[in-house]
Amino acid sequence: MTAHTTPRNILVIQLGDIGDVVLATASFRALKDLLPGARIHAVVRKGCSALLAADPNLNGVFESRRGSGRLSDAARENLALARALRAERFDLVIDLRTGDRSAILAFLVRGVEKVAYAGDGAFWRRFVYTRLFDRLAAAPPPAHPGADQSLRILRAAGLDVGNFLPQLHVSDETDAAARGILSAAGISPGRRFVTVNPFSRWKYKEWGYDRWAEVIARLGEQHGLPSVLIGSAEESGEAAGILRKAGREGRSIAGKTTLGELAAVLRRSTLHLGVDSAAPHIASAVGTPTLTIFGPSDWRAWVVPDDLHRVVTPDMECVPCHRKGCDGKEKSLCLEKLPAEKVLGAAEEILLAEAARTTPPSR
Repeated sequence: MTAHTTPRNILVIQLGDIGDVVLATASFRALKDLLPGARIHAVVRKGCSALLAADPNLNGVFESRRGSGRLSDAARENLALARALRAERFDLVIDLRTGDRSAILAFLVRGVEKVAYAGDGAFWRRFVYTRLFDRLAAAPPPAHPGADQSLRILRAAGLDVGNFLPQLHVSDETDAAARGILSAAGISPGRRFVTVNPFSRWKYKEWGYDRWAEVIARLGEQHGLPSVLIGSAEESGEAAGILRKAGREGRSIAGKTTLGELAAVLRRSTLHLGVDSAAPHIASAVGTPTLTIFGPSDWRAWVVPDDLHRVVTPDMECVPCHRKGCDGKEKSLCLEKLPAEKVLGAAEEILLAEAARTTPPSR
């Protein structure tokens, strides 16, 4: 963009899932780095703003509520959102999605320029946005593939941004709340522990709960590392079942944290283990080593592996198949055949690398 069109008030719309919001933090950082004097706001789904509450790159975060619950409540909240957005006069509106909800918000916003992916949506999108972009070339390695999905829109809009990594910030207040949650679960301050998320909203991405129990037991017995299971309130019963099989090496805080508190818990953990879900994105964005199990989904679209961030996949030629389970069922045979030893071996390699990183050099 030329100097006379440099945006000073920017709105970024990201109404995707939790992981999408985490990955978008790279774009917030890139915008602030390029335009340090600009005011940057974000719109996310209701509940996700807790992840961004301490982000120094944002001047404000709006929440958009889905039409669930009482219709009158949803209508009132969305009307208040529309009014708040209309009160701002944005120079640039960046929609990171291709859905109707974000397009409606973009239509309501007062913006000089509005940009988004063209997508495969309705033809009326061309009346909402001043510029639509077709398929954009991905940045080559070592760019983060997940973060680049948003950053490439910024570049197409004429913003010369760099390849930033996702980063989440945790306030002192939220960190104190996380310490309290961990203490209540039996993890005293300063004690090393690992976090485990066996759950995904898509069951075909999950690994066997029996094998998770084996991993939890072995990490406790062989490395002295208790495991803290995380998840939603709806998954707390399944977490309890895993712990019954794992024995005394595990605890559960499923359903006991906000998203912000979850980020603080993950930041305190020595290692995060889990399946393809939002949790590995959060853990990586707060600086915690991760081990993520992928089966039918393709890790190359989301993860940059290195010594402290490993990916474990089944040794089958069909991986990744991009299918939602085998034979029309919500189970993936490749994940059912993945042995616990392969996951444990990768976890031990990360723990060794993490220990080498944090051990001061001898004099």
